[in-house]
Amino acid sequence: MSRLRNLVPSLGRKQTAGDVAEPVVRPQYEIKETPEAWGLTAYLPGVTKDSLELTAEEGLITIRGHRTWKAPSGWTAIYRESPEAVYELSLTHNNTIDLSRIHAELKDGVLRVSLPKTEAIKPRKIAVA
Repeated sequence: MSRLRNLVPSLGRKQTAGDVAEPVVRPQYEIKETPEAWGLTAYLPGVTKDSLELTAEEGLITIRGHRTWKAPSGWTAIYRESPEAVYELSLTHNNTIDLSRIHAELKDGVLRVSLPKTEAIKPRKIAVA
């Protein structure tokens, strides 16, 4: 049974950059489980490592990333379907994650986060006397 069933999204906040409000977008994501860890994959197209922030604390994991767009030198944008945006995903959990061993990697707009389980909840065999 997964102890991460209580991992649920919390409501995003309206963010502003200066005086201009930018849309807050909840990224698509998925969670997988192994006996050792949970794997969180979030899709953040256009987000770079420099504009990405991942925080983990007791009961909360938060991903924030900013997608920007700059026209190449000499170009003028006539039409764009991907506006600048702030991605935000906050997930609450029931403190079954070993915060000191979290590992994250961003590649091609896909963030992969390994959330190791605490030793207390890992399955183990008990010797019967």
